[in-house]
Amino acid sequence: MPSVPLSVAIVGGLHSDARRAAVERLLATVPGSVALHHDLTPAAGRGRVLRTVRDATGVLSSGEAPLVNDCACCALREDLVPELERLADAGLTRLAVVELWDSVEPRAMAEVVASAGLDLTGVVTAVDPSLVLPYLGNGDDLADAGLAAAPADQRTVADTWARQLEYAPVLAVLDTGDADDEDRALLAQLHPTARHIPLPDGDLAAAVLAGFDVAAAAAAQHPASALLPQEAEEAGVGTYVWRGRRPFHPGRLYAALEDLTCAAARSRGRFWLADRPDTLLHWDAAGGALCVESAGPWLASLPDAAWEMVPPVRRAAAALDWDPEHGDRGQHLVFTSPGIDREGLSELLGACLLTDAEYAAGRTAWKRLPPAFDTLLEV
Repeated sequence: MPSVPLSVAIVGGLHSDARRAAVERLLATVPGSVALHHDLTPAAGRGRVLRTVRDATGVLSSGEAPLVNDCACCALREDLVPELERLADAGLTRLAVVELWDSVEPRAMAEVVASAGLDLTGVVTAVDPSLVLPYLGNGDDLADAGLAAAPADQRTVADTWARQLEYAPVLAVLDTGDADDEDRALLAQLHPTARHIPLPDGDLAAAVLAGFDVAAAAAAQHPASALLPQEAEEAGVGTYVWRGRRPFHPGRLYAALEDLTCAAARSRGRFWLADRPDTLLHWDAAGGALCVESAGPWLASLPDAAWEMVPPVRRAAAALDWDPEHGDRGQHLVFTSPGIDREGLSELLGACLLTDAEYAAGRTAWKRLPPAFDTLLEV
């Protein structure tokens, strides 16, 4: 039998029934396909990670991998690539479906697979539309839900689910009949560019064999160049896009964080503070919790010689939104939720910007404003 090249597809997501349905669909419709799954449940492995390889007929092999630094996800990384390379060398498998354990995020595994030189052709997140809002509103720690991948795992159910959903260009959608129009509208607005494949009968195989660009996917997640959702309103679900050029007053914005974070099921984007005019800040909120991180410098703060080191997609995004005075600095925040209050958000955010007098005082004065974000930014 001639050797066949191996394609690799990743299927992830916290909605386990939908994820299993997606994997079963691929095994049933792609000849020569197998699924690899690493069970990271602490009770299942008793200090080890359990691996199974199966096809449409059942389990082909199983094994164990030792924990690495007491981290189940680290053990997955160490064990996955050798297993995929073994399948590639054997030349008998057309498609290896990597079924991720519940809380494993597809981006991390996609970059592991691609960096090993394997042919990653698709990344899918499996979704039950009726569960999108409950999971997005769940601020519990993964550890409390029994879903932590390591003792130091501090992620929540909500932020993990948001990243799983928004990274994959393909969503395998298992509509159990429990979803309503609001659920479907929320799913569509959270990731408007995703391709939706219905389960169990949609052509998921073609979607996962179409190809996947890891670098482009990473750029689409970076706050400087992310393709954030546009304004939308459907079935009581709205997406509100708020933009501004003036910097935020650090103290007033900090005082408004709780109200802003709780104003929507999901909010994200980029912003700048008057006392940190050179720092691009990332806004990422879900489940009533907010993460603010530095995403590096604004391009306008860099010397011309440094621009050659910036990815082209970042330079292109900056050029499309360039301001004569502030360059690429600006506020771009997007809020998605049932019952979104656009007027309330606009008023609250506008009140956090520098006033005319504060703005006219100039950057030297801005930098002397009392810092309010040092704790969040761990400065």
